[in-house]
Amino acid sequence: MFYFLTEFAGTLPGFNLFRFITVRAGAAFFTALIFGFVFGKPLIDMLKRRQSNGQPIREDGPESHLLTKTGTPTMGGLLILSALTVSTLLWARLDNPYVWIVLLVTVAFGAIGFADDLAKVSKGNVKGVPGRVRLGLGVLIGVLASAAAMYVHPEDLQGHLAVPVFKEVLLSLGWFFIPFGAFVIVGAANSVNLTDGLDGLAIMPVMIAATTLGVIAYAVGRVDFTAYLDVHYVPGVGELLVFTAALAGGGLGFLWYNAPPAAVFMGDTGSLALGGALGAIAVAIKHEIVLAIVGGIFVVETLSVIIQVLYFKRTGKRVFLMAPIHHHFEKKGWAEPQIVIRFWIIALVLALIGLATLKVR
Repeated sequence: MFYFLTEFAGTLPGFNLFRFITVRAGAAFFTALIFGFVFGKPLIDMLKRRQSNGQPIREDGPESHLLTKTGTPTMGGLLILSALTVSTLLWARLDNPYVWIVLLVTVAFGAIGFADDLAKVSKGNVKGVPGRVRLGLGVLIGVLASAAAMYVHPEDLQGHLAVPVFKEVLLSLGWFFIPFGAFVIVGAANSVNLTDGLDGLAIMPVMIAATTLGVIAYAVGRVDFTAYLDVHYVPGVGELLVFTAALAGGGLGFLWYNAPPAAVFMGDTGSLALGGALGAIAVAIKHEIVLAIVGGIFVVETLSVIIQVLYFKRTGKRVFLMAPIHHHFEKKGWAEPQIVIRFWIIALVLALIGLATLKVR
């Protein structure tokens, strides 16, 4: 919205700054952060009033959760989504199709998560919206978003998959790019959802991954940077840096209240939305494989569940004490902050490796 102020750049001093993506990204970050600080406490108070028993806790989960997490309200993802959406609409260029694709995916997955959280709270148990319904809606959103991204991509990149490190490798998927993109988006959404099991565990890796993808988006959206780095130029995607900066700001605002012991959980409202956002950004900037690197924490969490289920069905035994894998470490006696901070460190290392793929060619 504020980008329109560039119209006064020729007559009033200072307004030319709004042309720069980095300036608007910084403004988006602080807008979302302040939004989180201002509205966080009122939102939490409202959720506590409406959720007398808080988020239902799995009885088959770690025993400590029944003591430490019972009564904590959920749907805190509304704070992140609100801060992110308001900040993006204020500071991003609203004539940019990539901004709308990613923002609409985020809001749509947030709506699915909200319906799921609402069903859980209303019923007073961990069963929300049926899994098939959630998956079906997610696939529909992913297909539409991938088709839209494919349509607005440059002609030489439409339907292609870029392979990191190998600059000349560009795999032609044709129309299969649409289901592939949908898989990336839905997979990212559900992976973050699985990771969201401890206070602060999911939000920081999400912010790290989003910031990394934002930097990559800025780089591949500039022809001079892509020429230097030997990566594929995707005009317009640099604007997604504003979105990821807003996500980071909103995430920090939420983390202020979600730091152990959490005053509120993000719930599926937040985890599905943020995961969907990561997947949509990766599809938009043609770095789907890099997402698997920078979001390696989410990949491992998902694989731990898949391995556990398949191995148990085949042998009747378990590979992990409990899945997802963060619960395995809880069962082994690791303290919750110990698990969370170590996962944060791993997420940061993976982000640096993902950034390194820009230059290693």
